[in-house]
Amino acid sequence: MGDTTDLSRRRLLQYLGLGAVATAVIPEWVFAAVEQGAPERSGPSDPDVEIGMTALTTEVPILSSDRPTKVWRFSGELIKGPSGTVEEIPGSYLGPILRLRQGQKVRIRFHNKLPEDCVIHQHGLLVPEKADGHPRHQIGSGQTSVYEFTVLDRAGTYWFHPHTDKRTAEQAYYGMAGLILVTDTEEQLLDLPRHEHDIPLVIQDRSFDDRNQLRYIAHMHDRWMGFLGDRLLVNGKPDFVLPAATRAYRLRILNGSNSRIYKLVWSDGSPLTVIGTDGGLLESPAVRNYVMLAPGERVDLWTDFRGRKLGDEITLRSAAFSGVMPMMGMGGGMMGMGRGMGGGMMGGMGAALPNGAECPILTVRIVREDRSDQPALPRRLSQIQRYRPQDAANARNPRSIHLSMMGMSPRLNGRSFELTKVVEDEIIPLNTLQLLEFVNRDHRARGMMMAHPMHIHGQTFQVLKRELAPGFEQRYASVSQGFIDNGWKDTVLVMPGEKVTILKRFDRYTGLYLYHCHNLEHENMDMMRNFLVQA
Repeated sequence: MGDTTDLSRRRLLQYLGLGAVATAVIPEWVFAAVEQGAPERSGPSDPDVEIGMTALTTEVPILSSDRPTKVWRFSGELIKGPSGTVEEIPGSYLGPILRLRQGQKVRIRFHNKLPEDCVIHQHGLLVPEKADGHPRHQIGSGQTSVYEFTVLDRAGTYWFHPHTDKRTAEQAYYGMAGLILVTDTEEQLLDLPRHEHDIPLVIQDRSFDDRNQLRYIAHMHDRWMGFLGDRLLVNGKPDFVLPAATRAYRLRILNGSNSRIYKLVWSDGSPLTVIGTDGGLLESPAVRNYVMLAPGERVDLWTDFRGRKLGDEITLRSAAFSGVMPMMGMGGGMMGMGRGMGGGMMGGMGAALPNGAECPILTVRIVREDRSDQPALPRRLSQIQRYRPQDAANARNPRSIHLSMMGMSPRLNGRSFELTKVVEDEIIPLNTLQLLEFVNRDHRARGMMMAHPMHIHGQTFQVLKRELAPGFEQRYASVSQGFIDNGWKDTVLVMPGEKVTILKRFDRYTGLYLYHCHNLEHENMDMMRNFLVQA
């Protein structure tokens, strides 16, 4: 091997942090490509916004003030930037809300006061690998790290949470999550509800013991299925009541649960008007009788309470549905049903509130009449430039990612996560449009198939189509009308028997970007892999 190739190999391995063992899974042509351009340096030298973020342990009164609950959480402070950039949620274990604007240069100084490693993932934002939260950048207890990036994304509801190797699920469960609300000129020109009428709502399920302490997974089967709690919390609080006026609101809803999927409905049968999803506003409002929301997904609702009376109450519920859980147990026998579940579905190994069970999420109570002039729902929300399949670099050869659950080992294309390793079909040229398909059709374990919310780090993507294999129609029936696929996404729920095809660009930054199941227990069990974006 010549001197130039040796230099290319050393540069790539140094950049990736790989040892010699990794050379077996990276083809030779990749090393030569390194000479064509080094990874882009993108950290702002003079940030517009600087934030101090600390991961710490503390106690919060969740169920009662006299018996607080021990939690892990993010705490933030504004060092530099506009007033209101960092907003703590009073009395909540959740981290702060970060309010950013497109084009701002951001620096986050992260200090880890937890008793273990931690790293922060800016979920949904396109940022350099060093700021994206790859577990190879996690830091130890007592250490500090700096994340620097420019806000490139359009207005939308994003969030941040840990991405620590094999500890993401536990760290998120014990409280570590916060919101990132981005605005831009396009959004500012719209007459949407603002300020106190623009309300973020984080939905999570939790379980508590008789001392009000959080109770996590006790059995391996529950870990394999994903954690399911028996209490619904909103913004870190149980029995959440939202006081409202007779006017229009924007409700930004995040499914921050580890594995629970929600089927959002209003208790009085009113339709839901969706104005945004993971990556921001839709082109125009979408009206649905119900909306499916998987872990990691967000949805923005235009909700109008005009015409209601003082004292009226309306409940946002998760309606009963089926089809997302395995059909049979490991031994082939049918598992017991949970309340509200469809025939033959495992509800979570005896969970008090199975996945798919009907349950209340929050109550809206009308406490004030508002007779002021109010915004009308815009008929046009935003402009979205649609990708075309024929423009993909691999238009005739989609990258297929097969989801499997064989032997209680969640896998992607039969592979588990290895910190910095990639194989040839996971290497993607920079500045290309790629056609990818998530295939949830493991016929070797048909009875064990379950729904997987698939998340890709980096740029958002567009869902091109959903295709269902014959024989799965009944499992699909109670959820099929609730997918909002006509906007920008970073997480997509892939049902058993489904193939979901997406179009995604890989622009701006080189490096390792994760793709994984956002059932966080599955992520912990290595249902995660790397894409190497290479110049």
